[in-house]
Amino acid sequence: MPDDQQQANENVEGGNTQTELAHSIIESLLEHTRVVSDLIAVMAQALDDDTQKALVLTAQWQAYLESRRQLEHTREDVERFVKLVAPPATD
Repeated sequence: MPDDQQQANENVEGGNTQTELAHSIIESLLEHTRVVSDLIAVMAQALDDDTQKALVLTAQWQAYLESRRQLEHTREDVERFVKLVAPPATD
């Protein structure tokens, strides 16, 4: 019979463990953020030069760029997180 930790990590929904479910949720959020980010970049390119120059000088644009830089590391962090919380493999 599985111990409490193993039982807690068993079959949450559709055969996913809690770890797999958390990973799936995080991956979906990361993908959505990437798509939105790409859309913002395309929209910014569609602006005329004067408007675009004004936009990139705003605090909001700088925050957006910093957020994108941080997001680049998030996928690696997710993979490390999954390894940390995943139950050890049993034979």
